[in-house]
Amino acid sequence: MKFLTATDRYIARLVTLPLVGTLVIAAMLLLLDKMLRLFDFVAAEGGPVSVVWRMLANLIPEYMSLGIPIGLLLGILLAFRKLATTSEIDIFRAVGQSYWRLLRVPYLFAIGLAMVNFAIVGWVQPTSRYLYEELRFDLRSGALGASIKVGEFNNLGDNLTVRIEESRNQGNDLSGLFVFAENKKGQSISVTAEKGQFLRTDDPDTIILRLTNGTLVHDAPNYRSARVLSFSSHDVPIDLPQIEQFRGRGGKDREYTLNELVNVGNDAGRPKAERNAAWANFHFRMVEVAMMFLLPLLALALAIPPKRSTSALGVFLSIVMVVTYHKINEYAESMGALGSVHPAIALWVPFLLFAALIVWMYHVIAHVPGGQPIGALEVFAAKAGKSIKKLFRFGRRKSRLLAQEG
Repeated sequence: MKFLTATDRYIARLVTLPLVGTLVIAAMLLLLDKMLRLFDFVAAEGGPVSVVWRMLANLIPEYMSLGIPIGLLLGILLAFRKLATTSEIDIFRAVGQSYWRLLRVPYLFAIGLAMVNFAIVGWVQPTSRYLYEELRFDLRSGALGASIKVGEFNNLGDNLTVRIEESRNQGNDLSGLFVFAENKKGQSISVTAEKGQFLRTDDPDTIILRLTNGTLVHDAPNYRSARVLSFSSHDVPIDLPQIEQFRGRGGKDREYTLNELVNVGNDAGRPKAERNAAWANFHFRMVEVAMMFLLPLLALALAIPPKRSTSALGVFLSIVMVVTYHKINEYAESMGALGSVHPAIALWVPFLLFAALIVWMYHVIAHVPGGQPIGALEVFAAKAGKSIKKLFRFGRRKSRLLAQEG
């Protein structure tokens, strides 16, 4: 770090705190939103709560790939905004420090985080996404030990129905049980019992439901009337249903690594729609990473408000621009996957247009005397703010007059 000057180290400290804070907050907000839906999903499937944390852990790379660009943008923007509002940036300019020179440290951050994000979207995220989908599949198929739903009729296999009124002690103490079983010969048993318990056997595909203090009704086509008997203990063997194996990785574009996407896109033996989808997803990931190299320029252009102004319009506008660009990329990816537009054209043309806009904004702020790339929006926002203040001031004055007259 000897090549960094005191100015560079100062800017690095200003960038680091908001960058890390924004990244953590963005990831936490995304995870909290998803966590609530996962709890509902796991509860509906009757699975263990621990699977929620495993599913969230597999979603972290996906959310980090979204949070890293936003954290980088806001970290640089807030750092330069502080320099601008405290007039420190004017001092740097006065001693010959250009805007481009001041961006040296932000670009070190951008290059490092772009490499991290490239590894995440290229290889880490596809694997974690597959593991997430596998957990969802296992939960729905019962491979995770999903419990029988209490208070509902549960079909275990084709010929067995079980209902449990109440479950205590983590499923070890069951009460209010009803069991109905029927074989291919038409013979059936209906059992009600006060208590019950599931027991393991030596056969991993079979468990025992031990019932206590109940009544059994046995019926068959050759019986004149059903046989009824009471028991103090009765064991019902239950054959566990066969659990279907999850598919291999790569069933979806998001589960392919970058090199696998290239192989799929170049495989002439695959359908054209599949190849288009692979190339569209490949270019989508590449433009998302490439945009990170333009974020320092965008942050600087939006960070510096007009003189004698503390407007935060640039902060709001930066988030709007990044989110809008991301949504445009998602739409372009879908168009490329459908074959309506060549995937490369669909993804890289919006990137070039957005890059041209950012370069123009940087040129205005850095090389045009008194230039302000969002000056018109700043003026409009200032006038709108004054109008709103006058409206509220008039409302308060009118309320006072009415109170005095009353």
